Amino acid sequence: MTPSENLPQVRGTYQFGAALKDLVWFRAGGVAEVLFRPADVDDLAAFLAARPSDFPLTIIGVGSNLLVRDGGVPGVVIRLPAAFGKVEVDGLRIRAGAAALDSAVARKAADAGIAGLEFLRGVPGTIGGALRMNAGCYGSEVKDVFVEATVLDGKGGKHVFSAADMAFAYRKTGVPDDFIFVEALFEGIKDEPVAVRTRMEELLARREISQPIGAKTGGSTFKNPPGQMAWKLIEDAGCRGLKIGDASVSDVHCNFLINHGGATAAEIEALGEEVRRRVKEQFNIELEWEIKRVGVPGEKS
Repeated sequence: MTPSENLPQVRGTYQFGAALKDLVWFRAGGVAEVLFRPADVDDLAAFLAARPSDFPLTIIGVGSNLLVRDGGVPGVVIRLPAAFGKVEVDGLRIRAGAAALDSAVARKAADAGIAGLEFLRGVPGTIGGALRMNAGCYGSEVKDVFVEATVLDGKGGKHVFSAADMAFAYRKTGVPDDFIFVEALFEGIKDEPVAVRTRMEELLARREISQPIGAKTGGSTFKNPPGQMAWKLIEDAGCRGLKIGDASVSDVHCNFLINHGGATAAEIEALGEEVRRRVKEQFNIELEWEIKRVGVPGEKS
């Protein structure tokens, strides 16, 4: 039995054979067997409670750090809509839905004179992904401002996780893969809005100079190994500008892979693996993928 044959009744929407390449920054990859957009948290919880346990389930955000393989994603892909994107300020705390853009949360904090969340302006994607990956840049990360998160388990049960429950580590958490973040609470410190905005703009300026802004990319490709910078290892291994098909290693920042318009997911992934091979060969260091890869490979021609 496939998911499309026995889907629970929902108030949200199902879309069959949804083109995921239209939803991810790489603009490459296959389709979702079923794409589910829940109406709200209760709708999502009801779906999780009613679905057969053998339904494959994949959760995606705006696809800023995601590679969908060319054969597509079997089962149900869940994408949280705008109803999960509300952002509210309460004193020095900000409550944000999992579908809220990281940049929107940073701007809301700046407007309220809350310092500490500026780094989120430079993190592409949504709060849900930022929680899952303990996202960060320029010396700050989610765990530094985290208070609690609301999550649904694989059967629709609701939980509130503390920082200890999250088990934050470098670019990951200890939360099970089938748990879905629906909301988070962050806390910063008081500052003048103009000062917060100034720091945020300085961060953005640094990012625009050092990263391939506007390119079809998946953000940082590999995690930094302990005591090392991934981009430097990639450059020293001679991979700057390396190409496979219509995919290349960025000339601006070596830890970014670029789709120049016609690259397949297979070409992008093969390029990443070739980078890993060269770094391993030259420095005996295993680069670990930071980009999440989902789905099945396409058929070889």
